[in-house]
Amino acid sequence: MNNTNVQLSAPSSAPSHPTAAPPAAGNAVLRIPPASPAAAAAHFGASLAFHADVSDVAAALAEDGDPGFVVIDTRSTASWDQGHVPGAVHLPTALIPEQAELLLDKSVPVVTYCWGPGCNGATRAALALAQLGFQVKEMLGGFEYWAREGFEFETWEGRERRDPDALTAPVDAEDCGC
Repeated sequence: MNNTNVQLSAPSSAPSHPTAAPPAAGNAVLRIPPASPAAAAAHFGASLAFHADVSDVAAALAEDGDPGFVVIDTRSTASWDQGHVPGAVHLPTALIPEQAELLLDKSVPVVTYCWGPGCNGATRAALALAQLGFQVKEMLGGFEYWAREGFEFETWEGRERRDPDALTAPVDAEDCGC
């Protein structure tokens, strides 16, 4: 039975409560219904096991002491020279198979990044590291969002910082509150 056009209404003697109408047949958002809460919790929990955002990485690196992970810039040398996260290790994706075990400790989690959300270099690097036995997360947003959110970065000329982009980070607050 197709229930997409069925509307429920309370008898006139019952208190009036707003009820959610079924989605319109053409609604692309709900054409495929949302996952169950349990499936959604499993999915989003798994996502957080694989990803970290730039604000969380920056906050952890800014704390006194060891953050408990190492940040890996997976881009080319020219890209690294253009700007990178302070303290990051430069390990281009292509060099991971031959150099990762020389540069990294498998007992320390790794956070990879590349240029930005339009680049899957950090994903490829994370895969290569995981296949070698490293615990790894990918930094969502990459170097682009690191710079756009106003975090300090290093270039071959020294340290720089840009004003936060109001479309990516709060301009007048410590964090976005999420």
